[in-house]
Amino acid sequence: MLKPSVFEFHPVMEYTGPLTAIDLSKGYDHSENAPELRGAGGYLERREAMYTSVLYGGKRFIHMGVDIWAPQGARIFAFDDGVIWGVRDNNNELDYGPTLVTEHEFGGVRLFALHGHLSKESIIKLKPGTRFSKGDVLGVLGSRQENGGWIPHLHFQISVKEPDAPDMPGVVSEEELQEAIKIYPDPRIVLGPLYL
Repeated sequence: MLKPSVFEFHPVMEYTGPLTAIDLSKGYDHSENAPELRGAGGYLERREAMYTSVLYGGKRFIHMGVDIWAPQGARIFAFDDGVIWGVRDNNNELDYGPTLVTEHEFGGVRLFALHGHLSKESIIKLKPGTRFSKGDVLGVLGSRQENGGWIPHLHFQISVKEPDAPDMPGVVSEEELQEAIKIYPDPRIVLGPLYL
């Protein structure tokens, strides 16, 4: 498995860390008047009152990525050299909206990274197979109107298994959890100690 101490990664966003951990276990305000958030939401956090659209079936609520809240238009950077694996607008209610999946290789280990809630303009410019370098700007955060209906933030998730499409389950059910942990390890392997 990828060991973070062996590699030095570029931050995926501009922040001075560590960020404040935001506890979303009691829910989330989806209204247009919801206050902006600043900080990070955690890996394996149980968010039972948050995923209210039919997309989640009332059973999926354990978070498999890390969320980083920032203003619309905040830049997203490549954490390391890689290639664009796929792009898609996952435009269901409370889905990722414009999504980018990148592919990276570290000592023979392939790693896929999902960057969700981008702007539509970001993914129009991206083409599968395009190479990029560590620190390159990959896109920017989208507005609520284009990112699935969320307060602007980046959902960042990694996978050791090649996805079937430019998508990954951002939350899983209790029954899916043990298998999901094997496929979607803690993104802080790449992000570092982002939140305490």
